[in-house]
Amino acid sequence: MRALVCHALSDDFSGVEVREVPVPEPGPGQVRIKVRATSINFPDLLLCRGKYQLKLEPPFTPGMDIAGTIDALGEGVDQFDLGDEVCGGARFGGFAEYALVSADGLQKKPSSMSFDEAASYSAAYLTAYVSLVRRGRLEAGETLLVHGASGGVGMAAVDVGKLLGATVIATGGSDEKLAKVKAYGADHVINTADGFRTKVKDLTNGRGADVIYDPVGGDVFDESVRCIAFDGRLLVIGFTSGRIANVATNMPLIKGFSVVGVRAGEYGRQFPDRGRENVKQIWDWARAGKTRPYVHATLPLEQTIDGFRQLQNRQVVGKLIITP
Repeated sequence: MRALVCHALSDDFSGVEVREVPVPEPGPGQVRIKVRATSINFPDLLLCRGKYQLKLEPPFTPGMDIAGTIDALGEGVDQFDLGDEVCGGARFGGFAEYALVSADGLQKKPSSMSFDEAASYSAAYLTAYVSLVRRGRLEAGETLLVHGASGGVGMAAVDVGKLLGATVIATGGSDEKLAKVKAYGADHVINTADGFRTKVKDLTNGRGADVIYDPVGGDVFDESVRCIAFDGRLLVIGFTSGRIANVATNMPLIKGFSVVGVRAGEYGRQFPDRGRENVKQIWDWARAGKTRPYVHATLPLEQTIDGFRQLQNRQVVGKLIITP
């Protein structure tokens, strides 16, 4: 079968290429999926550079969000049948014609979702849910400020924030992309080219945002400290800007806000019962048609590195899909 293989860690992805590899056999508790779609997530890029929290020794195949049909069942798997259309999250292995996934990490694909949409859903919406509900305690009527709003996790946060009854302010660096975010449901959009602190304050009558969702870090984090409400929650999702920010502890003290770290997958591993509740909730929303991911485009497996660079260069709105 063909698979995207990272055979050497490299900042420019020169150590990643499509290769022929053996079709894997499922072990106990696993299923083999004939992959129909896999979405690109920022951690996929970090994995191939050796800069993600999870460190994998090459060779390995990245790919976290998978949708397809079950091709083989491992020992002890009785909740699925051959041919079932499924989707869900894995930590790696998705950029291939066939992938092995723990059966516990899979859902039957909602009939209302395409394979592309199903492959766009799990990581982004789990991140949004854990961030806004579990860690951010977002309440109806509060103001949510979403940075990097045109990205996959950003669009998911806009979607979930609106579902939870918040007023959503979305930021980004492109008017064209922000127009798509506005059409997607954001109440207000702000181009960050000239900063956002004053505009957020103006939109909130001087109070600031109750919850700030920050996958960007760096200068965006620094300015967020200046426009957060008292008792606000500043959620640290990631550092796509490339700089890890620092905050002087007198600022949270004086302004009465919290800086809250978010690792959605690790949250579920630390609290398994809550983790299962999180997964159930986001897929219940999907089946009810209450949430829907935004798919930017679809590329063949051979153009995955192209997709990595598009994501890196902030050319993607929502999720970019790879099909083998």
